[in-house]
Amino acid sequence: MTKAVLSVGSNLGDQLGYLQLALDQIASCTHTTVIAMSSVYETAPVGGPRQKDFLNAIFVIDTTLDPDELLDFVQGIEHEAQRERIAHWGPRTLDVDIIKYEGVIRDDEELRLPHPRAHERGFVLVPWVSIEPEEELSGYGRLTDLIADIDFTDVRERKDLILDNAKQGQR
Repeated sequence: MTKAVLSVGSNLGDQLGYLQLALDQIASCTHTTVIAMSSVYETAPVGGPRQKDFLNAIFVIDTTLDPDELLDFVQGIEHEAQRERIAHWGPRTLDVDIIKYEGVIRDDEELRLPHPRAHERGFVLVPWVSIEPEEELSGYGRLTDLIADIDFTDVRERKDLILDNAKQGQR
């Protein structure tokens, strides 16, 4: 098993329902185990056209899928959520990004690891540091150091929004 970190987000339709769909699919896959997950956070959109706020969360998983297989798997979940890629950084029902895949540094058109903008994104760092404060992002440093350098005033924990993690760590 290899550890990977996934960022999930939604700002269209049943936002919490789409995050739950992602969690359910990842937790029920025989090749992935959810080992930790953050709370749900409400975050302002970054870049792209004007749009409503996102709901975001971080899932830390163990997986037997290689990076390409994991990418195909999470894109399949996005497809199930009827994600449409219309505008770059535009609104979406579900966005699942591979932030980190343990031991892999990669830079090609299909997949860049670690995620090239994770180190500057509050919607990634704030939820991630809440569950793995000692973690490092390859090439960038410790999460606690990275978070000190960003503005995360538009990242708000939503304790009233709960993802059902009944399958977390089960297999």
